[in-house]
Amino acid sequence: MEFLAVIVATIASFAFGAFYYGALSKPWMEASGVPVDADGKPVGANNPVPYIVSFVCILLVAGMMRHSFALSGIDTAGKGFVAGLGIGLFFIAPWIFLNTGYSARPWKLAVIDSGYAIATGAICGIILTLF
Repeated sequence: MEFLAVIVATIASFAFGAFYYGALSKPWMEASGVPVDADGKPVGANNPVPYIVSFVCILLVAGMMRHSFALSGIDTAGKGFVAGLGIGLFFIAPWIFLNTGYSARPWKLAVIDSGYAIATGAICGIILTLF
């Protein structure tokens, strides 16, 4: 059942990312410096590799969260929400800001990407404790 929870959490996080980055696509593309074509769409948007890598990375994070939750006795949706939010806010977001700062990219990019990490940490945390 734990594996199913990890898969569902991964799919939910991936789907949320499609919505989140769809809503913030223009400021994100501007801040990240992604080249766009004449229609304003990212060059190479049809390349499936970034989406596959993204899914696998989310799967790894969700799997490790599930393992950590089991070891820590995090077994309710409320605890999962708080733990997932904390992982996004205090583990993942600082690394995003660190990498953004050293790569001399706009801070707006770190804010957008960290917002996704924080939200999906919470989403994963809730889903992982429901199974």
